[in-house]
Amino acid sequence: MSKKNDWKTRVGVVYSTNDDFSYDQAAGEQSATLPPGKQMLRVQMDNSGRAGKQVTLVSGFIGTTADMETLTKLLKTKCGVGGSMKDGSILIQGDARDKIMAILVKEGYKARKI
Repeated sequence: MSKKNDWKTRVGVVYSTNDDFSYDQAAGEQSATLPPGKQMLRVQMDNSGRAGKQVTLVSGFIGTTADMETLTKLLKTKCGVGGSMKDGSILIQGDARDKIMAILVKEGYKARKI
């Protein structure tokens, strides 16, 4: 049985002299998903740190993880390639910037190619 390390989740307090003090746990709340017309997505090609392999990186999505997974699945399906989500960005294998731009505009997103 592992020890519960609640000290790792304490936010900013090291010590308190208050007898009634309780630690505030960091809430992992996600922001609500903006409608597609208000999203400003950036589409760029990247190959740094990937052994020379090209990926199309879609960043700037504001919303919940579930909605981002839905968009990732849509892009992967329409492009017919693999991909994933990482650090708030969508990675699609290969250089598919033009295809992704067309898909995002058709779905109503504002997108810009970098």
